[in-house]
Amino acid sequence: MGKTSVLFFAVFLLGIVVFGYYNPDVVSIKIPGGDIYEAPKSVLVLLSMAIGVLVTFIFFAIRDTKKFIENWQYQKKQKQDIKVQELYSRALNAILAHNDDAAREALEGVLADEPDHIDALLRLGDLYVSREDYQKAVSYYHKARAVAPNNLQMLFSIENVLEKTGRWTEALKYIDDILDIDEDNLTAMYRKRVVLEKQGRWDDLVSLQQTVIKHTHGDKDKKSEQDRLIGYKYEYGRDSIENNQLEKAKKAFKTVLRLNKDFIPAILGLAEVMLREGESEEAVNLLEKAYDSSSSKIILSRLEDLLISLGEPGRLISIYKGSISKNPGDPGIKFFMGKLFYRLEMIDDAFETLSGMEMLGISYPELHHLLGNIFLRRNQPEKAARQYLKVFDIKKSLGLPYCCRQCGYNSEEWSGRCPDCREWDTFLLNLDGTCAILSSVVNA
Repeated sequence: MGKTSVLFFAVFLLGIVVFGYYNPDVVSIKIPGGDIYEAPKSVLVLLSMAIGVLVTFIFFAIRDTKKFIENWQYQKKQKQDIKVQELYSRALNAILAHNDDAAREALEGVLADEPDHIDALLRLGDLYVSREDYQKAVSYYHKARAVAPNNLQMLFSIENVLEKTGRWTEALKYIDDILDIDEDNLTAMYRKRVVLEKQGRWDDLVSLQQTVIKHTHGDKDKKSEQDRLIGYKYEYGRDSIENNQLEKAKKAFKTVLRLNKDFIPAILGLAEVMLREGESEEAVNLLEKAYDSSSSKIILSRLEDLLISLGEPGRLISIYKGSISKNPGDPGIKFFMGKLFYRLEMIDDAFETLSGMEMLGISYPELHHLLGNIFLRRNQPEKAARQYLKVFDIKKSLGLPYCCRQCGYNSEEWSGRCPDCREWDTFLLNLDGTCAILSSVVNA
């Protein structure tokens, strides 16, 4: 106790003594439900002050004790947080170093101190996904969901596992949960597209893609998404044909062609619908008009097959001659006409057309293949052999391979959508080594 405090206390006692001296009267004090006591006024004052001091002391003791406990808990929490943060940082470093065992051990240490650590739960789930232990991964994701039901990262993680295990319907439910939380989430829309494609739900994809376009920014991205919408409308048409819903298919293909009049898969699809409906002349006119507009060799090939099947090769020859007169420098048309002569057993005309191409220095496998066949028909095996030697990769007789101009994928069969890069309307006929050139560019 300092000198000032002692002085103050001494003055206070002196004051009480003086107060008692001038107030010697006795005061009666009755205790409720008890006896009556008499005490000097000075004693009563001292007792009152003592009770006040005691109450004040108890109040401050409780307050200080509470502050002490809170401070102790805060310091303990701080130490725990530092420890957890160090363990989690160690786990992230181990993940970056591809040391999964060390990462798992550190993350489990995090959960031992903080069982509801959402990031640790998610990272552990991711580690088990990388090991293809999907059951264990989902168990951690569900623990994370119990902590934060609306955490989008957690919902995406569970949906990813469901996709990997082919549980498309359940995956779609989680994507819809994400969109319920964030209806503008483009990533969720992209994931939903993947699932709907797996399920072949093209009608739903058309509707979803229209929403994607509304939320897409930038002219380049909007153009890409618009092209995808056209592709989905085409797939809806193809699906309708397979289900013999010809009217729906026709409407879908016409819608595609209003958006892109040169979309070759839709032209071929519409021609197929017309043929199934018995409108062969309309199909021929459609293909002929489309060829005049696009000069597509794929349409020309389909037109050739159709006219031969209808017994109208003369009309086809007229189309070829007209094309050659318009484009005398296009060797592809001459090759098609020579191939047609061969199919019609017009061997001399075929030889004249194809050998003329060779004399002009035009050389690709299909041309030499046909010339080799013609020489065999003429009983000239040595000349046939020389032609075949020029063919590095002999294809099926009279078969024309295709390739994707987008990714260089090679195929013996035409498809409206490349199975590799998943783009539409990218297949080309490989008449002059186009596929080899594209492959070298793509792989460069």
